[in-house]
Amino acid sequence: MRVVICGAGQVGFGIAERLSRENNDVSVIDTSARLVQAIRDSLDVRGVVGHGSHPDALVQAGIEQADMIVAVTLYDEVNMIACQVAHSLFNVPTKVARIRAQSYLEKQYASLFSRDNLPIDVIISPEIEVGEMVLRRLALPGALDSARFADERISVVGVYLREDCPVIDTPLRQLSGLFPELKATVVGVLRNDSMFVPRSDDAMLAGDVAYFAADRDQVRRTLGIFGREETEASRVVIAGGGNIGLYVAQALEARQSRTKVKIIEQDRERAVEIADDLSRTVILHGSALSQDILNESDIGQTDTMVALTNDDQVNILSCVMAKRLGVRQNLALINNSSYPPLAQSLGIDAYVNPRQVTISRVLQHVRKGRIRQVHSLQDGAAEVIEAEALDTSPLVGAHLRDLDLPDGLRIGAILRGSKVIMPDGETTVKAGDRVVMFALAGQVKRVEQLFRVSLEFF
Repeated sequence: MRVVICGAGQVGFGIAERLSRENNDVSVIDTSARLVQAIRDSLDVRGVVGHGSHPDALVQAGIEQADMIVAVTLYDEVNMIACQVAHSLFNVPTKVARIRAQSYLEKQYASLFSRDNLPIDVIISPEIEVGEMVLRRLALPGALDSARFADERISVVGVYLREDCPVIDTPLRQLSGLFPELKATVVGVLRNDSMFVPRSDDAMLAGDVAYFAADRDQVRRTLGIFGREETEASRVVIAGGGNIGLYVAQALEARQSRTKVKIIEQDRERAVEIADDLSRTVILHGSALSQDILNESDIGQTDTMVALTNDDQVNILSCVMAKRLGVRQNLALINNSSYPPLAQSLGIDAYVNPRQVTISRVLQHVRKGRIRQVHSLQDGAAEVIEAEALDTSPLVGAHLRDLDLPDGLRIGAILRGSKVIMPDGETTVKAGDRVVMFALAGQVKRVEQLFRVSLEFF
């Protein structure tokens, strides 16, 4: 696939890195010669210095042969115009734009992004995407990571296994005997920074991160089996009153009327501004790194501290301080990909990576075949992919035990109509099923082949 990316910042670099790793033809445009040179030096991609919305720069990047344009510059207007130019002058099939300003996305203006106006096929709003992920983590405080698939009927959840986990050192094949009615399947394990798909004789160890697929109604029970059944937060302190912090607070006010929320915001004008947008949330003006402010927020009686500032170090350090002052759980927004491996040792219970959220949305539209949704794990080490099985798929009609699936793939769950099926060796995939699969990075292409529309690729 030929892809032109406008913007060489963290998100643009991350998308280029993933796509070039999979042998796509990638070009990146940015006004910063330094960023373009850095991406040329690091990745096998074409770099162009120029404005992403300018036709000449787009032509230099190969837009005339492109299958997709991904506009993720710092400016919404540049992203929108880049997609408009790609459509009007070059007839690019798929146009993706990151749009931050929420006023563009209000329901009364939905027609703005129609084919007759601004022809953008996929709109990515980081504030909404990251905010919704934060809300899912707050709803499942024992989870390290979570994503929903198949009309939210199936969840894939990552959980850190502590020394007191009841099922460590237990072979996976014994779990079905111990919990025969449990609708959950362990699909992947992260151990010592290495991701793998466990076999039935493998046992999970303390310190592992286990990923399981489950019926949404079985998630809390499964977390309990892994020793992480924890009550939903009723007292939340948010560090950072930016767009994401405001979105989370507004959603908590609207959806969870009993949840008490406080926001710590360092900028006085912003604190006053968001106070007008919130009805029940308490706004504290000050630094989240101030022990006095944390004590004023009653952090010691708080269930969850959520650090959502624009500074990774502030987010990490404020979570560490809050933990020392008695908060039960913490969650940090972390942009820098080098920080997450250190998070667990520093006492960070969970983190959200905005770049990873955006990359997952883009990959959903890059993947070939009938791919409905993609969730990237551990900086691209693996993906959870939801796809629709067609009559032409080699999965259809055969028992799973008879399929020659590689070691790096595992079917986690199947949605058939309104029924969630947890697969075993006797399970048969039928046409129309929505299949949720765990795939190591090296096996993603195999998943695409399994769900292609035509047989010509097999």
